[in-house]
Amino acid sequence: MRGRHTSALSREGRDVLWLLAVLSLSIAPHLGRLPLWCALGTGTAIVWRGWLAWRDAALPPRWVLVVAMLAGIGMTAVSHQSVFGREAGVTLVTLLAGLKTLELRARRDAFVITSLGFFLILTQFLFSQSLPVAFLMMLVLLGLLTSLVLAQRPLGRPSIGSAMKTAGQALLMGLPLMLALYLLFPRMGPLWSVPTDAGKRTGLSDHLSLGSVAELAQDDTIAMRLRFAQAVPPASQLYFRGPVLEQFDGKSWRAFARRHEADVPDAPTSATTKGFEYQITVEPSRLNNVPLLDGTVNASAAPPANEPTLRRLGMDWVAARPLLERSQFNATAVERLRHGSHLPPQALQAWTELPTGFNPRTLSWSLRTLQRPGLANADALTLTNVVLQHIRQSGFSYTLAPGEDPVLPNGQPDPHLIDHFWMDSRRGFCEHFATAFVVVMRAMNVPSRVITGYQGAELNPVDGMRVVRNSDAHAWAEVWQSGQGWVRVDPTAAVAPDRIDRTRPALRRPSALPGALSELDPTRWVTLRDYIEAGNHRWNTWVLEYSRKQQANLLRDLGMASPDWPDLLRLCAGALSVFSLGGLVWLWLTRPKRLARPWQRPLMRVHKALVSAGFHPPADCPAPAPALAWATAIERQSRQAENPSLAAAITQSLRDLDAQRYAPRAPSTSSTAALVNALGRLAQQWRQRQPARPRRA
Repeated sequence: MRGRHTSALSREGRDVLWLLAVLSLSIAPHLGRLPLWCALGTGTAIVWRGWLAWRDAALPPRWVLVVAMLAGIGMTAVSHQSVFGREAGVTLVTLLAGLKTLELRARRDAFVITSLGFFLILTQFLFSQSLPVAFLMMLVLLGLLTSLVLAQRPLGRPSIGSAMKTAGQALLMGLPLMLALYLLFPRMGPLWSVPTDAGKRTGLSDHLSLGSVAELAQDDTIAMRLRFAQAVPPASQLYFRGPVLEQFDGKSWRAFARRHEADVPDAPTSATTKGFEYQITVEPSRLNNVPLLDGTVNASAAPPANEPTLRRLGMDWVAARPLLERSQFNATAVERLRHGSHLPPQALQAWTELPTGFNPRTLSWSLRTLQRPGLANADALTLTNVVLQHIRQSGFSYTLAPGEDPVLPNGQPDPHLIDHFWMDSRRGFCEHFATAFVVVMRAMNVPSRVITGYQGAELNPVDGMRVVRNSDAHAWAEVWQSGQGWVRVDPTAAVAPDRIDRTRPALRRPSALPGALSELDPTRWVTLRDYIEAGNHRWNTWVLEYSRKQQANLLRDLGMASPDWPDLLRLCAGALSVFSLGGLVWLWLTRPKRLARPWQRPLMRVHKALVSAGFHPPADCPAPAPALAWATAIERQSRQAENPSLAAAITQSLRDLDAQRYAPRAPSTSSTAALVNALGRLAQQWRQRQPARPRRA
């Protein structure tokens, strides 16, 4: 059957296009995660179905869909190495939803596609639980409910606006029940917690290769948020300590398998200037290390939560397992806290080791520097100042794009990366400065190591939180000084002090904004971002992190001493019963009411008067019978009556009443009442003139 193009879109075509648009919106956030073939195939199916709806053309044969589905299952298995799991499942559901639109014929098919759309809404929260995603999915939910309302109204051409209004009312009516179940339904952990395979996470790593921190610095997503109770450290002291890297193989740095027991903080003394109490919220990470403020002496999960538990290794804080969920901690840091001052000499030797055969020019430079007059027996801090002075005066520059790694004449990568940076290019990111500095110090037999973490934090004026981004990732060094222990040294500060002392950048990369947007005032974008991030933080802490402990505290405040699962289930059942009963009452109060007819009351008076006078009501007429029907019935019943003139007067009055009822102009209330009263008197006269009926024995 050939398709026909009509000037006006049919009702069915309009409803199909609406459903396709809403389904596309539910799939859109997945496009960056789906295999290319799935995104193109699903998009082609939806566009094809939209074209068929617009042209009112015939749908493709069933065998085409079967072949496409089988091919999709095979390609899913190839792309994901399985047809099970989160990514493979989302791929198959997306493809199924797209192909199902090509057999959208009846309301039953629309219900199936709508159900798939609801399922796609749920899958979004396996990848992102942010407030913008939740808002977008709420719009998709409203659109899908609108499609359901349209499918339940098959007659006529109801407008999409009216259907959306009904769907919105349904959402609002369900909102109280949703909130009640959210607060009362038993839960095992934070709301919306996801499996451990919830995708790649940006953040720090337990190893370091040149270029890895620079790549992380391009990521402006939030790594942590914190709030200080009272005193706030200066920006130059906001170092958040992550993995400590001590072993160097010539290419990358890794942590020791086991930290020395003596590498612990000294007891705070009166020389310690001040302490800082703070609360920090750490985003999900792939590491056990928790990047707390350098100098943190105690830390624990923020109440009401009691997980995860932390333990201290040296000055590092680690959890028993990677932080796969957003976690909040209360902590206290001490300024200029010494640690590792009691390390034995045999332990220090491990922090002076370097691999053989790597970076000979840098090692030679270090030995020549050590041979300068007055440096032969210099301590660690003296040598540190000499090396930092060299960095300041020798043309080193800080950059996120230090250039390509060097290659040898034979085309092989140059293994001497520190030589290339320290002796040739002298351009690099913080990891170049930190790793080269440690190599130089170890070549001078000074115990030293690389520290990775974050440096700096931006104050969000909207909610007062300080935000640490992945772009704040940083690498610095520590050297061991006799009598002081480990001392922090940041070689990057020698060449780029603004990187350390910065307070609040206006916008990191305004050129990344599209078109004319990049020319607008950057402070407006920063303000907008502050509001969005503050809203996201409230969403995370108030909604996503509503845990079992918080639920128990809420119920205790409501008077329940120790609520358990049966109590929660009873509360949920009670809430369902209350809302169901309320819904029934609301349906009763808003039921369609029978409109009162203006002639109902006068006709009923006439009806009762005539029955009381002894006349039989007209057959097959519900009370009150029409006046004309009464006139016909009385004429038949009074043919043998002794008072024909009175019967004629009654029937004439009934015809006059019927004429008033159907007159072109509505009669006055007084004239109708007068006629009804006259009929009542005539009926009474008729009853009085009838012979008395003998009583039955």
